[in-house]
Amino acid sequence: MLENIEFLNKEFFWLLLVLPLAIVWYVFKHHKQTAELKMSTTQGFKSTSSFWSKFKHVLFALRLIALGLLILALARPRTVDVSTRTKTTSGIDIVMAIDVSASMLAKDLRPNRLDALKEVAADFIDGRPSDRIGLVEYAGEAYTKTPITSDKSIVQRSLRDIKYNTIIETGTAIGMGLATSVNRLKDSRAKSKVIILLTDGVNNSGFIDPKIASELAVEYGIKVYTIGLGTNGMALSPIGFNNNGTFRYGRAQVEIDETLLKQIAEETGGKYFRATNNDKLAQIYDEINKLEKTEIEEKKYYNYDEKYRPFILLGGLLLLIELLLRNTIFRSFV
Repeated sequence: MLENIEFLNKEFFWLLLVLPLAIVWYVFKHHKQTAELKMSTTQGFKSTSSFWSKFKHVLFALRLIALGLLILALARPRTVDVSTRTKTTSGIDIVMAIDVSASMLAKDLRPNRLDALKEVAADFIDGRPSDRIGLVEYAGEAYTKTPITSDKSIVQRSLRDIKYNTIIETGTAIGMGLATSVNRLKDSRAKSKVIILLTDGVNNSGFIDPKIASELAVEYGIKVYTIGLGTNGMALSPIGFNNNGTFRYGRAQVEIDETLLKQIAEETGGKYFRATNNDKLAQIYDEINKLEKTEIEEKKYYNYDEKYRPFILLGGLLLLIELLLRNTIFRSFV
């Protein structure tokens, strides 16, 4: 009966201290009211035991229980049913621009840069349930892999499908990757628009200057977070092809145009990060996740069901029974 019940006026529970005091008082009073007759012997008297005289204590027990129930009723027991409704008040549209050039197969991250990125990006997407996300691939040219959408299953499936291929032109066109991302967001009505641009190289392809693309981002109120991916120094990277068509790996210098990436981030109000290993890459996406918070309005509705009535009714019933017994049966036999 008391499951999932809260008490509004808990201070009335202090009145329960009256119950043990009442018991002490009753015992003391009972001894005082019992008449005593001192005799040298009781052998001439027949010993009898009155059931009603012993049962009289039930009257006090009924009153005590009734008092306890009334105190519980004063404490206002009630159940609470809470329903919650959430509403996104300030959504964020995010485009993730991913470099898919051959250098992304370098093995300085495990198992390689591209697969390490996909694993971290998948966790990032799962952590943005209230936002719309799109994907852009770029190497020597750029194209939209997935337009911005709130369907995370589509985004996750597209992310898993991203891989190096020979169809897209080789090179690293940072300007085109950024411009394509801007184009996906320029008509967005979201209060916050964000691009996460990741590359492991320098701008050496494409016909759009990265500075022009960053100016477009500023014009449309788009913030750009840039990430330079790769260790400092040398990395085991694809340097050619074997006779069977697979990549031949060798030690190559890691070249990232950090000056350009810092400039893009600074001009658009974003931030530049450098990821030199898997853990650092995960930390970067976690930090971006914290920097770009979606405002969510939560409304809670409380439905209270008062439970004091059964305690009052039961307590009153016990008092009525005690009163009836005292003025009927016990009036005659005690």
